[in-house]
Amino acid sequence: MKPENMTLIDGKATAAAIKQEIAEEVRQIIAQGGKQPHLAAILVGHDGGSETYVKNKVLACEACGFKSTLIRYEEDVTEEELLAKVAELNDDDDIDGFIVQLPLPRHIDEQKVIMAIDYKKDVDGFHPINVGRMAIGLPCFISATPLGILTLLRRYGVVTSGKKCVVLGRSNIVGKPMAQLMLQKHLGDSTVTVCHSHSATLKEECRQADIIIAAIGQPDFVTADMVREGAVVIDVGTTRVQDPSRKSGFRLNGDVKFDEVSEKASMITPVPGGVGPMTICSLMKNTLAAAKKEYYQ
Repeated sequence: MKPENMTLIDGKATAAAIKQEIAEEVRQIIAQGGKQPHLAAILVGHDGGSETYVKNKVLACEACGFKSTLIRYEEDVTEEELLAKVAELNDDDDIDGFIVQLPLPRHIDEQKVIMAIDYKKDVDGFHPINVGRMAIGLPCFISATPLGILTLLRRYGVVTSGKKCVVLGRSNIVGKPMAQLMLQKHLGDSTVTVCHSHSATLKEECRQADIIIAAIGQPDFVTADMVREGAVVIDVGTTRVQDPSRKSGFRLNGDVKFDEVSEKASMITPVPGGVGPMTICSLMKNTLAAAKKEYYQ
């Protein structure tokens, strides 16, 4: 049961609507003689989470009318072999954007692989050139999860300008770029505080926040006593927690203790079905932008 005045932010429905919009635009591009957008993904090994993400990305490409290519390697692939494939994709004019699914096996230097990707095809937004351009407000590929969160806030009419936003977590994939986006004048335009596991006043900061974005990677970390009445709560956490009642033997658990926090929040994202679908949808938006050469000629 959701509290009377609380809005559940439905990422699944929002992502489906956006994918329909993208598909319509792709139909128009092709009808006018343009090229079908093409996204490639490199998957190393058989990590369960990565397999699921990549499968969902392939399905999203189909929904958006994109061409998709999946390149698989076993765990023992050499760094040299992987870098050679990245160079090949960089030079392939038919491929508009590509991703290397993280995490990679320990013997491969992730940063080296990210640096090798042509930033004009880096639809994950991880290359330092895209990260740097984002930080100073230049057009770029924004990493998919923060872009998805910003899109959700906009679509649900959440006023962010002048509001106090607390970002829990400082990862390069979510926390840091999210803080940058919420800070920027023409995007979030918020007053931003970044908290992490060593923040001494974490609870007090959260209690003052109009918007909490939890990306700390600890199940049920955000409890009701950390949230002020009427706050907007975005839960980025997706931790696999054992659950014998489920067929799979586990369930996805967010960073927010949903049952109690939803009693106080004015808006909240569920897990699953909140931020997750928007991440993949944002990757599709970036791929379309790459195909249209919107940011880089």
